[in-house]
Amino acid sequence: MRAVQVTTFGGPEVLSVIEKADPVPRPGQVLVRMVAVDVLFLDTRLRQGWGQDYFEMNPPYTPGDGIAGEVVALGADVDPAWLDKKVVAGTDNSGTYAELVAVEETELALIPDGLDEQAAVVLLHDATIAMRLVDHAAVRAGERVLVTAAAGGAASIIVQLAKAAGAQVIGAARGEGKLGLVRTLGAEPVDYSAPEWVEEVRELTGGVDVIFDGAGGAYGRAAFHSADNGARIITYGASDEDFAEIDADEARRRDVTITGLLEIEQLSRHQRKNVLVKALAEAAAGHITPAIGRTFPLERAADAHTAIEQREIIGRAVLRA
Repeated sequence: MRAVQVTTFGGPEVLSVIEKADPVPRPGQVLVRMVAVDVLFLDTRLRQGWGQDYFEMNPPYTPGDGIAGEVVALGADVDPAWLDKKVVAGTDNSGTYAELVAVEETELALIPDGLDEQAAVVLLHDATIAMRLVDHAAVRAGERVLVTAAAGGAASIIVQLAKAAGAQVIGAARGEGKLGLVRTLGAEPVDYSAPEWVEEVRELTGGVDVIFDGAGGAYGRAAFHSADNGARIITYGASDEDFAEIDADEARRRDVTITGLLEIEQLSRHQRKNVLVKALAEAAAGHITPAIGRTFPLERAADAHTAIEQREIIGRAVLRA
């Protein structure tokens, strides 16, 4: 089979396509023929050598955590009903940029009718994070919500969930393509490359009740100034190097709570799977739609990484078989 390998830490050019033996599923595993793999910003960071204190990714290795495809073989002690089924699963970064991947049966979720593999694999990470964050924030009807980096994979679903909860949603993004997606999702777009963008948010809302900050850095720090007293801020990612460094004293004075993703109660594997199954059902019913920006064939994984790093992707990048 073909697989993508990180040969050494570095730029996208260190990704190469190799031929290797087909994996054999162990007891409790199935073999999935890949149809779609989501490409995460995290994948690009790990490829550069970031996160060695948290991730044991030492070259040569095959990147990737999520996969959607067809079950083509079963290991011992696996329910035979899985054979030939369309499934999606996470693998704890065991390497999914490959034509065939061995996956634990306990991680499998059935892809419902009406949903394709590309949508399902994007929902695996983006919808499960978005649903956790919106649930934690307890967004209520009539509240004013700001979502930064709003055209991102998880952020675009946060926008949809907050709208469905009855909130007024402002989506901050940069560039007409990303602002167009925000508009399509039903939020009010604000271009946060404009110098007075925070003032525009305050004019639209009078101050926001909830901020979902997936941008971090200067954008996150600026977003804080759009918060009304008593606001809840959820930080869950950073497209530049750090999370927003918000003035803690001012936050306390204004009764603004700030919660990072890692501070939210972590779900067990069983709970994460339940959230995924719910997200798949919501998408199949048309209630949420994942944002797929571009797809790339497996052999062009380096191009996908380059596009992500150059901020060219609106939504999520996906590798396809």
